[in-house]
Amino acid sequence: MAVAFQASLLDEPLEPAGVGALGASVERTELTAGAWVDLRRSWVHGSDSLFARLAESVPWQAERREMYERVVDVPRLIRFYGADETLPDPVLIEARDVLNDHYGAELGEPFRTAGLCYYRDGRDSVAWHGDRIGRGKSEDTMVAILSVGEPRNLLLRPRGGGESLKFSVGHGDLFVMGGSCQRTWEHAVPKTNRPVGPRISVQFRPAGVR
Repeated sequence: MAVAFQASLLDEPLEPAGVGALGASVERTELTAGAWVDLRRSWVHGSDSLFARLAESVPWQAERREMYERVVDVPRLIRFYGADETLPDPVLIEARDVLNDHYGAELGEPFRTAGLCYYRDGRDSVAWHGDRIGRGKSEDTMVAILSVGEPRNLLLRPRGGGESLKFSVGHGDLFVMGGSCQRTWEHAVPKTNRPVGPRISVQFRPAGVR
């Protein structure tokens, strides 16, 4: 698959990708009802090279779903890696290991799966939702999102509606939703008419959470 980087990113060699530390560099925001989010800017350095490899090597899938009594295209490409599958890049394996070291005691279990989404331009999006398939519907859990490529707005709002929070994430940022966040809050990546480049998100989850 062709990588639609902006020309400026192709003017010089891409920096090799690597995972940084977490610890005190993580900024936590407490929400309501026991929900919280963590943000670690530029967690993966050289993330443009990771984006390029994932865009080219992941066997991306286009899905169609029934919505409002008709079948429509899902507005992004996806690929899910289950607990027994090998992740498509060594940097993602390293990232999962660092996440487990940092969050393992608080989460009480390791991150096991990874769902990848490819937002090709501003027309690709994901609607308001919570990861409530499986245990996330009734239990506190965590979803850790690594964003590579161009930044996109990730919005959060209380479940059922309310004032939203906006986080622009990309270029190696890490965004973690924890506590009751999947049950009591919703998140979305809205469409935009602004000219934006492609972004890939990697969602690390414990087993049994979708």
